[in-house]
Formats: sequence, structure tokens, C-alpha cells
Amino acid sequence: MSDAEWAVVRDLLPVPGWLSGRGGRPEGYCHRQMIDAVRYLVDNGIKWRATPADFPPWPRVYAFFARWRDTGLVTELHDRLREAVRTGEGRSIEPSAGVVDSQSVKADATVAHASRGFDAGKKINGRKRHLLTDTLGLLLDVQVTPASTTDRDAARILLPAAKKDFRHLARVWADGGYTGHLTDWTAQHLGIVLDIVRRPDDVRGFQPLPRRWVVERSFAWLLRSQRLVRDHERRTDTSEAVIRWSMIALMNRRLAARHHHRAVPARAA
Repeated sequence: MSDAEWAVVRDLLPVPGWLSGRGGRPEGYCHRQMIDAVRYLVDNGIKWRATPADFPPWPRVYAFFARWRDTGLVTELHDRLREAVRTGEGRSIEPSAGVVDSQSVKADATVAHASRGFDAGKKINGRKRHLLTDTLGLLLDVQVTPASTTDRDAARILLPAAKKDFRHLARVWADGGYTGHLTDWTAQHLGIVLDIVRRPDDVRGFQPLPRRWVVERSFAWLLRSQRLVRDHERRTDTSEAVIRWSMIALMNRRLAARHHHRAVPARAA
């Protein structure tokens, strides 16, 4: 991280238990070193054991990653950054609309058979990432499943969890894979209007579809992180944590750039 990026993250970091009097041992390395190491791994797609010697030892870095994954601290930091980005864009902290879609990716040999599947439509053996984003393309929630899981089945888990966290969520745009009883179910049980954006039959080639292009762009953002080009993780919650770390880096850079532009004085006429 640059100094500007660290200045943004430092003020949003969750407070460790030992600092707030909840017990626990003080950490041996500063958060900046650990976050830099995790971001380096996610961005470059290296193995944990290949972590460069400039960073703390890889077992300590992995322990930090696993602790933040299991205690929800990575989600807490991610959500604070998202709220800061939305506030900077003039939006309310809590979104009222979102976009949902899925992406199938090949799984590495390290992924167990029980947590992988075959997507017959995409002809991919691996896992499927189900993303719910706001209208800016920022991640609201993510669920990683075997690639054989249908979009509708995943949405029955993803959307109720999102509604619990975002009470004002009232409309979600989706593609044709979410049609059927799901639209009636979301309206009846969640109070969410599931708006299906269909591809026109007479269109050939690529054409951005209203609202749906937002989440497609979010998938493209994630694939800039080499660790996410394939799924290498043994556990699905680890995959979800890596996705959040990728979005943390993106939002961190965006906020630092905004603060930099504000700090630079206007050039004299």
C-alpha cells in the first residue's frame, strides 16, 4: 500500500481484542505488513509458501488471513470501505437496489470433489461465484458454491442474507437464469422486486444490457487479481474471503486517489 492508501485503511481497521480489553495476545507484526502481504498474494496469485521474504513469515501471514476470515473482520473492513466509497459518491450508506449474477471458474486440483461441480451451460468443472452488488458495482454479498449449483438455488440463500443486512433493499436486477418461481418467492418472502433483464432475441454479438453490465464489470474487476483467475482454495469461505480482499484493494485505491485529488491545490491562473 502507498502511504495514502494506508492512511485510508488505518482509520477503518477493526480494533483487535487485546486493545479493547477483550483479552488475547498482542500481535507481533503491524497490520500494514500483514495487509500488504495478503494483498500481494491475492494480486499476484502466488502460493502461501512463496510469500517474498520482505513480508512476515508466511505461516504468520496465513494465520492473520484465517483469523480475519473466521472472525468476520475482513467482512467488517470491506463493508466500512464500501460505505466510505458510497458516501463519497453522494449515495446513502445502505443501498436500496442491487444486481445479482454468477460466474463459473475452473477449480485447481487442490479443490476437493465435494465442493466442486460441473456447469453444463459453460462446460466448466469448478466453482461458481454468486455476486450481489450495488448499482455502483461494489460488493454487497458473495456466495461460492459448486459450479453445478443453479442461480435460483443460490439466490434463495444469498438474497435472504442480503435482506437481513440491508433492510432497505427493494429491487434487484438479474438475468434470465433467475426466472421462474424465484421472482414470486422474493416478492412474497423478502419484499424484493426481482427484475429480470432479458437479452433481445434480435441482437447478435456483445451488447451491454441495462443494469446487468454493472455486475459483469465487477467480475472483470475481480479477474484482475491473479488469485481469482482460477479457484485454488480448499474451502469456499476462503474463496469468499479472497474475493473480499480483492474488492478491499480496489476500493482502497479509489478512496486514496480521491483524497489525493482533494489535497492537491488548484493551479494558479
